[in-house]
Amino acid sequence: MKEEIRIRRMRGKDIPEVSQIEKLSFPSPWSSNIFSVELEKENFAFYYLLEYQNRLVAYGGYWKIKNEAHLVTLAVNPSFRRKGLGSRLLEYLLKEIQKRNLDTITLEVRSSNLIAQKFYEKFGFKKVALRSKYYADTDEDAIVYWKRL
Repeated sequence: MKEEIRIRRMRGKDIPEVSQIEKLSFPSPWSSNIFSVELEKENFAFYYLLEYQNRLVAYGGYWKIKNEAHLVTLAVNPSFRRKGLGSRLLEYLLKEIQKRNLDTITLEVRSSNLIAQKFYEKFGFKKVALRSKYYADTDEDAIVYWKRL
């Protein structure tokens, strides 16, 4: 599978395809405009995508805040899930974060998203807090995860 996978930085021209995956993956998807604004935040916001069999099928991004990384998004096209692609992308992001000498990473997961919770826990992320009514669309709580690198 290795030769079929390519991971690279996201560019503006990728936003329409990324937005499609976003809409399929999240109850409150980011708009194309949010991605455009994020890509302009050099040295703060870092977004990557994964191509599998020459198709853009996953993306992820983080913010660099002092010595920490905040994973703000990670999604795999539903048609390509359960193939280890999300794991490959997260492994790549973790290596990139370490190259920037960041020593911790944090993220939030919806309390109802048990699949994502198991995914991050598999990578050594630990639940450290609960943000009450964090998601405005549903007033759902967020579980905060941290990982030391």
